[in-house]
Amino acid sequence: MHSLLLTRRTLLRAGVAGAAACVAACAVPSLGTAPPRLRRIGEATLAHRLKFQDTVVGGLSALDHDPARGSWVALSDDRSELGPARFYTLSIGIGPDALAVQLRGVHLLRQADGSTYPARHQGGDVPDPEGMRLLPSGNLLWSSEGDIARGLSPALREIQADGSHVRDFALPPMLRARPAADKSGPRNNLALEGLALTPDGRGAWAAMENALQQDGPIPTAEAPGGPCRITLFDVAGGTPLRQLAYVPDAIPARAIPPGAFADNGVSEILMADADRMLVLERAFMMGRGFSLRLYQVDVREGSDTLAVPQLAPGNHRPAPKTLLADFAQLGLARLDNLEGMCWGPPGAGGARTLVFVSDDNFNPLQVTQFVACEFLE
Repeated sequence: MHSLLLTRRTLLRAGVAGAAACVAACAVPSLGTAPPRLRRIGEATLAHRLKFQDTVVGGLSALDHDPARGSWVALSDDRSELGPARFYTLSIGIGPDALAVQLRGVHLLRQADGSTYPARHQGGDVPDPEGMRLLPSGNLLWSSEGDIARGLSPALREIQADGSHVRDFALPPMLRARPAADKSGPRNNLALEGLALTPDGRGAWAAMENALQQDGPIPTAEAPGGPCRITLFDVAGGTPLRQLAYVPDAIPARAIPPGAFADNGVSEILMADADRMLVLERAFMMGRGFSLRLYQVDVREGSDTLAVPQLAPGNHRPAPKTLLADFAQLGLARLDNLEGMCWGPPGAGGARTLVFVSDDNFNPLQVTQFVACEFLE
């Protein structure tokens, strides 16, 4: 995902042998021995490149559920290559040790002039959809990583339920694309990745996948990455309020063969309550596969970095994090590229459920995987 490296998406779509199919054969080290705070309920998958209402289903990078309306949405990160940028409505049934998923509808994301978003070969404002949340009003927020290599900044946008554009949020200057010579700002394809609403719906947190260029390096197998910025926006005003620094882990294992592609970063965030944020870290290692770990941070801890143009040791305090679950311990059929995470309907006895979805990159070596887990408080 670094501009000087082949991306995980490129490698997987190219069908590199063993890139995503060797999870069982090439183990990734597990962190710690504490029992995970998740219990697997069930899994479900969709057929590869499933055709639905004249679209190709895949690349599901965000998932959300509105308990008041009983609605579910899933955002595709197709950059208008296999069809116009879009999101799906669906239903998800969660029972004892079971999970059932059914697609209901599809809506195209619209620009301010009502047109759909273009593909890269067409030029213009090419999107890279990554995050989506349902607002209490019935509208939705969605985020795009932009295309830094082409000078397109990330974006956070509000739309109506049918995909019609409402407005753009104002990003803080450090999150916008810069000329390559500046060696600052977001890295290509490592920009706005995770999105979470505060429980009252008045705030929206947007997380960078990795550190800005001036803030530190991307993770390696030897060292954690520089701090990712997670910015809180006022939903009513569409403006940034404050910002946290979050340090992603080192890549949990070396790629096979040595020197092959590997990465780690923030793939999704979700508020557990007004103060606790869940952070999903997703790593990929050639020759090994995926590693998935769920952390918790207290948003009251860590310093506000919104007015700090460059993060360096001593000028900020990252938010401390606590490991809740290493997905290698959950007994899943496989570990894939989980990028969406939301709260599901309450389970037995009122227990909270977390539901995840994977982005299959439209690649036959991967799957569109839904996973439901009980969240153990």
